[in-house]
Amino acid sequence: MSGMRIDRIDLWDVAVPLPAPVYPSWIPGFRQAENRFTLIRLRTRDGIEGWSAVPSIAREREGLGSLLGPYFLGERADDIPSVRQRLRELGYLGLRCGWIEPACWDILGKARGKPVYELLGGRGGQVACYASTAEVRSGRARAREVEERLAEGFGAVKLRVHAATLAEDLAQIRETRRAVGDGAVLGVDANQAWRVATLADAPLWDHARAFAFCREAEELGYAWVEEPLPMDDYAGLAKLTASTRIPIAGGELNNQGRPEFETLIAGRCYDILQPDAVFTGGIAETWEIVERARQAGLRYTPHTWTNGIGFAVNLQLFAASPFRDALLEFPYDPPGWVPEARDGLLAAPWRHVRGMLALPTAPGLGFEIDRAALRRWGRRFYVGTKLRVALGAVRDRGPADAYRLGRTRLARLAARSRALDEAIAGGADPATAALVRAASP
Repeated sequence: MSGMRIDRIDLWDVAVPLPAPVYPSWIPGFRQAENRFTLIRLRTRDGIEGWSAVPSIAREREGLGSLLGPYFLGERADDIPSVRQRLRELGYLGLRCGWIEPACWDILGKARGKPVYELLGGRGGQVACYASTAEVRSGRARAREVEERLAEGFGAVKLRVHAATLAEDLAQIRETRRAVGDGAVLGVDANQAWRVATLADAPLWDHARAFAFCREAEELGYAWVEEPLPMDDYAGLAKLTASTRIPIAGGELNNQGRPEFETLIAGRCYDILQPDAVFTGGIAETWEIVERARQAGLRYTPHTWTNGIGFAVNLQLFAASPFRDALLEFPYDPPGWVPEARDGLLAAPWRHVRGMLALPTAPGLGFEIDRAALRRWGRRFYVGTKLRVALGAVRDRGPADAYRLGRTRLARLAARSRALDEAIAGGADPATAALVRAASP
């Protein structure tokens, strides 16, 4: 299976203009005019391409390639356990790179001719979505927005609250409920888990405010409240979840990997876990979290508010999960955050029909990159090949040391590949073997 070796890595900064500015509730004072992200393409010796992406603010990852090339070139895309270890090692240096791992699943699915959700044991069909808004609105503007989304067929709508005072937040959810009636399914996101106050000040909830808000949302018939306290306030979250009947959701962005989610699960910090595989550590890591949530009697539905590629990653996980009859987040806040801009690099944006989303049947992550759009909106900042990395090592370390390091790494890769081939010949599936450890608490 030497054809599965990664022999080229490309990285782009991408900025897709929005048709109208968006003022996201989670960054008060910020006017978002672009959908920005870092894009990666891994290519194997056989020419199979795997893609993934992660949101960006500026060009903060432009030094990533200098480490990624030496770490990843020569690795086998079907050796998910080894890929995870490489990403873990990058984490030791402060680089959160779990978002790269889905590109290997994209390759694996394409090599096997199956969507990733089928590799995870899922089936095709469709899933129901809820409309996830971005901006804080109040009064008639919010009610009109909710009415429009419900008329489009969405099963629910999620509001955003982020006002300076509790009274203002309560006024929004009261006015909205009164306007749309008791039959509408509504959720609400406080965005307290990862407070951003770099531009304007941002509200900081304590337990008393969170409890008062959740009790009012409960009385108004809201279906869930997201992230009412900081992400690492485990004791406060556990206390709040235990003392309210309304489901509390969270764990979407900055809670990292299975070990931290074990803390959230053991403490019963949330009723609904929302790991986003782009941030949480990749597909395999998130799949283990989903299984632990099931074992613990908790629920799961992912955070998907990134871009069309990140949406695809989490769609595959959700479709394979035992929770796929729940509602999936569909980021949508027109006129700015719409499928054409959210999924600006995809040949076919993700679209719902009356709130239902058909699962992709294409192999891998289920999308194609629009190459013309990539040329227009992307700026490639790194190309990694074996020759380029070797020349860089000679320049940085000298010929003798570069040769020694290269020989040592090649020996490890060869030994790992032999072991992988033997496992496959024996009927094992190393790509998904790492997932089975989630079966035991």
